[in-house]
Amino acid sequence: MDENERIMNIPLKDTKAVPRSKRANRAIKEIREYVARHMKVDDDDVWIDTGVNELIWSRGIQKPPTKVTIRAVRFEDGLVEVSLAKE
Repeated sequence: MDENERIMNIPLKDTKAVPRSKRANRAIKEIREYVARHMKVDDDDVWIDTGVNELIWSRGIQKPPTKVTIRAVRFEDGLVEVSLAKE
């Protein structure tokens, strides 16, 4: 892996602090903020793959996972793509 690609374990424990009907939305927002902070880009420059979205929503809006492992790749134009980490 080079410096433009990272594997991250993102804790989503703060999603439990919001109402149950907003937890999956909050989890996506936390992933976007975490990746933007660690890859040093704006929130608007983070693109989340549909696989990550389906993983978050797989158990419904009320029960997102407590942590997720993702792969973040930064391109030359500053865009960061977030996808599931292959094991």
